[in-house]
Formats: sequence, C-alpha cells, structure tokens
Amino acid sequence: MKETFKYKYDELFNPTLTALHNLGGSGSVNEIEEQVTSILKLTDEQVNEIHRGNTSKLTYRLAWAKNYLKRYGLLENSARGVWALTEEGLKTKSVDKEAVKRKVVTEDKKERIVKQKKTKSNLNEEQDNNEELQKITWQQEIITELQTISSSSFERLCQRLLRELGFQNVEVTGKSNDGGIDGKGLLRIGGVLSFHVIFQAKRYKNSISPSVVRDFRGAMVGRADKGLIITTGTFTREAKREAQRDGAPPIDLMDENDLAEKLKELKLGIEIELVEKLNIKKEWFKAL
Repeated sequence: MKETFKYKYDELFNPTLTALHNLGGSGSVNEIEEQVTSILKLTDEQVNEIHRGNTSKLTYRLAWAKNYLKRYGLLENSARGVWALTEEGLKTKSVDKEAVKRKVVTEDKKERIVKQKKTKSNLNEEQDNNEELQKITWQQEIITELQTISSSSFERLCQRLLRELGFQNVEVTGKSNDGGIDGKGLLRIGGVLSFHVIFQAKRYKNSISPSVVRDFRGAMVGRADKGLIITTGTFTREAKREAQRDGAPPIDLMDENDLAEKLKELKLGIEIELVEKLNIKKEWFKAL
C-alpha cells in the first residue's frame, strides 16, 4: 500500500520548531528537512512524494510553515538560506497553529489596506508570495529545462560548471563501461593541494537510490581522490547516508536545488533582472 505525505503546512509548525531546537537554534533548508523527516518518522516514499514539478510536498509545505513562523516572530532567515530561531523562538517549544494563522491573516489584511489593494487574496498553500516559494518556482523552471536537453549536453554543462567552480583539466569521458564515470578533473586548493575528482552526470526526474552511489564509489576506487554525482533529480535518504557512510570514501552529492543555485550563482543560462521600485514620499511634498 502506497504511503502518502498527509501533513498539511500548519501541522509542520511544531516539528519545524523542534527541528531547529535540535539543530542548536539554526539550520539550512536541507538540515531542517532532514530533522523533520526524522521527527515525523517519514518513509522515503512520503519524503519523495511530488507536489508539483520536481518539488516534494514536504519541501513545499515546510516552506510555508517556515514563512508563517517567521511572520509570527519565531524565525528569521538569511540571504544564504539559513533559518534561525529568534529570541522569542528560542523560548518557544510549541505553538497553537490556529493562533499562528490568525495573526498572519490579520497582518495580511492590514498590509492589503495599507497598499490599498482592491482585490481580496487569501493566504493558502497555493500562493507563491514569499522568497523561499519563489525560489522553488524558478528552480523548477530551470530543472524542467535541463531535463529536455540531451544527456551529452547535460554532461557538457557539468563540465562547464566544474570549470567555472575552479576545476582544471576537466574532461567528459562518456564511456559505457567505466562504472558510471562521465568525466574527471583536477581541483587545486590554495595552489598547494590537488585532488583528482571524477563525476557522474545524472539527468533524472526521479530520486537516485543508494545502489547508484555504491556502484559509483566502486568505480572511483583507485582512480580518483574524490567523487561527485550531479543530478537534475533528488537523492533518497538512504543514498545520502550511503554517500557519507563511515569507513567508505565519501561521495559528494549535488541535487536539483544545489545545481540550480550554482547555475544562478555563476549566471550560467540564468539572467538576473533587477526591477526598479519607486516610492513617492508624500510627506516630503507636504513639507514644502
């Protein structure tokens, strides 16, 4: 029987608070998601259930939960995607979800009055009016585009990406009998240390299983110091654990969100447009 993700965004308020307390007061989006997964004892099937595009229901609804808790005064977030408990949040272990929603809806009504909006809009799960949800939207768009290109084009993109990140002698091998190795390169650190790195480019729509990580590690042994798997999909929890398993060479993982962020950071196929906003200072004119 299929296990579905049944939690609504407001049912994630308290697990999110607990997760951040467990993490010492702050955490990345991925760390919070991992903690909530553990707290709710979610299965891989539930974690990977899709909401829309390539975004899971867990990721989408957690974004809403964090947004509500931020507006309630318990969370704050930085430009680098790190969420932290505020002073009030550090003192709060749990909340009444109805109280949180009432306050946010009240604030939203006040904002609409101030902005003199003529049309009513309800706060619900389908609105994309906060930064993290907007991020999910553009990430979906770039990943959807990447999934339409050929495998060889995706390998060339990964080659370009690694070069932009400072790798040298980056080559795409593309051999069918190399244990899944799609390319290799050399990473120099501080002009002193250097590491031979092999990478695998997976143009996937689904989640990558631990067996893929194990096979790649087997191909890496004796050929390179580091291994990297880049995908347009996601990694299951078991795959993530396998990548960092004690006693085995670690494998670095770059999923759809990491890939989209790097493409944005390096402006590869993404153009950032800044919109000019003008505010009329009525008080200034009245003071003339």
